[in-house]
Amino acid sequence: MALSACAASNPGAPSLSTTIDGSAPAAQAQQETPASTTDTPTSRSPASQTATSPAQARTTEATPSQTRPIETALPVDADLPAFINGLARQYDLDPARLGSILAQARNHPGIARAILPAAAMPPAQRTPRSWSRYRDRFVEPIRIRHGLSFWQQHADILQRASQQYGVPENIIVAIIGVETLYGRHTGNYRTLDALYTLGFHYPDPARPDRQQMFRDNLADFLVWTLKEDNIDPLQVRGSYAGAIGLPQFMPSSLRRYAVDGDGDGHIDLLGNPADAIMSVANFLVRHGWQPGLPVFAPAKLPDQPHLLVDGGLTPTLDWSRLKQAGAAAEQANWQQHPLGIIDLKDEVLEHISYRVATPNFFALTQYNRSYFYATAVADLAAALQDAR
Repeated sequence: MALSACAASNPGAPSLSTTIDGSAPAAQAQQETPASTTDTPTSRSPASQTATSPAQARTTEATPSQTRPIETALPVDADLPAFINGLARQYDLDPARLGSILAQARNHPGIARAILPAAAMPPAQRTPRSWSRYRDRFVEPIRIRHGLSFWQQHADILQRASQQYGVPENIIVAIIGVETLYGRHTGNYRTLDALYTLGFHYPDPARPDRQQMFRDNLADFLVWTLKEDNIDPLQVRGSYAGAIGLPQFMPSSLRRYAVDGDGDGHIDLLGNPADAIMSVANFLVRHGWQPGLPVFAPAKLPDQPHLLVDGGLTPTLDWSRLKQAGAAAEQANWQQHPLGIIDLKDEVLEHISYRVATPNFFALTQYNRSYFYATAVADLAAALQDAR
């Protein structure tokens, strides 16, 4: 989700426990896969600067299958010794121990296929981009019902997170709902395998930046497990992109933005909802969330909104420019902030929707670099608030 918290290569994929802050091309900002919360975007999956795991689009209530893909041992990579020695020197880790752990990494050919952006697929295999279909995967009865239950069960910590960070409770609940259905679908790939596969055998030779991003996340994963939290790196599981936990943070995001939500001295984004909730709020604030602002401005659209869409991940317009273009609204505090017009394309319905977005919308895109993802989170949050 930042790329964001998730590691999606598409700006629409969700991630698990750390967000990736790596920038994805603006043109990718409207991909359909969520990720999640955060350092690099993942393709076709939730979070942030996120290599994300897929924000699980399943809407059934069955538990995820425990069946795992066939694994094959990775060949020794020429870059591996330098990676091990550099990591050992920088973080005072035992190179022999690192080598022993990485020797147990396994290669998942399916991960390489899953991570490639939809744009890289042959036209005949590409699924039409459809905002309505994407929205229906996440703003639906099961996610709303379980979201209300999650909200009630963790009301105290959600209230504390909102008071401390200024992020509304329903936004936090919605992100966790989109990313993992409130912890029901956190991924069953060994994180070591996912990050090693993508960090040393990334399937697109034209994207060395993506391979390096996953390699950096592998380094952060090993530092986190071996040095900072004393966790067995062979036991951690998450998305195929390496995202971890309820909020699908990438390891790099986890180390930067995850917080101890209950004061027990550990950060556990998979088993401790308090840590996950507080970490989501912290991530959003660190990426520009403004307390008191809506995600979308309640304004009449300009006469030709498509002329004001730039496809980027930062707001570049002001209210005076929008008024000159025909927008209208009652006076409100959001008019003092930078704004953007975002488009939600539907190739199935042959229709494009437009909305006026505030800085808080663009903070959501840092969790997963996708207009679809950020809008689905906002719409699910609104549905949860209405149903409460």
